Amino acid sequence: MTEKELPEINMEEDNLYEQTTYTDRKMGSILKLIPINKDGSRDDSRKIIFIGQTQLLTPAGALPINFQMPENSLESSVDQFGEYASKALEEAMKKLEDMRKESESSIIVPNAGDGQPRN
Repeated sequence: MTEKELPEINMEEDNLYEQTTYTDRKMGSILKLIPINKDGSRDDSRKIIFIGQTQLLTPAGALPINFQMPENSLESSVDQFGEYASKALEEAMKKLEDMRKESESSIIVPNAGDGQPRN
């Protein structure tokens, strides 16, 4: 790849966040994203964002599950973690099932449905 083909990679200076991670080291983590200005000072014009993280163990390995929590505090985020995690897991399972069905419907089996008798 030549230098001309490389994408320009810049941070969005008006979309910076300081990140703090809280975890119980068992079920998951909560990220607290605090909006900041380019100089590192708090940007009070934007809201703090809480993001939950957990994982689903599958035969193929751990599937990370991330979900935004519309809470205003760490305390309420901790209290509601299970509810939001369950909803995110349900959505992930539905997406996996939809992907599985789509994959199955696109599989071409040689000689399937050609009207020839099977031995």
